Amino acid sequence: MAAKKPHVSETQATQFLRRRGVAFELHVYDYVEHGGTAESARQLGVDEHAVVKTLVMQDESARPMIVLMHGDRSVSTKNLARQTARKAIEPCTPEVAQRHSGYQVGGTSPFGIRKPMPVYVEASVLQVPRIYINAGRRGCLMSIEPRVLLECLDAQTVNCALED
Repeated sequence: MAAKKPHVSETQATQFLRRRGVAFELHVYDYVEHGGTAESARQLGVDEHAVVKTLVMQDESARPMIVLMHGDRSVSTKNLARQTARKAIEPCTPEVAQRHSGYQVGGTSPFGIRKPMPVYVEASVLQVPRIYINAGRRGCLMSIEPRVLLECLDAQTVNCALED
């Protein structure tokens, strides 16, 4: 007998994509506090480079933005600031990130966010055949074609990855 898949209820992210007719597949894993993309990639048996983290950051005027980055890379905030014509960029605190996105940290998706903000995607993410990105809940990723980031989020490409 086949193992029963756990039921995953809809999130703002899945509703957002369904309304736009975007095909995606959900992948549930056991969320581990501070496990990050390495843990989700390990549990799902996928390359961490294909797992995309959704980071809520802010500029020097506290204007929020979303940065989409490979799970095995970090963001060069200096390069990101230069490419987006800002003086400085830093990560938001978890409380501020949650207020802007409407998602709990560890479950932040770029889809269906609470308030509109610019989205920047590391250019090399678009070269991955299929990406795994948060579905709006801790312990649940969705796999999609990376072009969806450009088509549904109007994401702008940047080159700001640092090797981890």
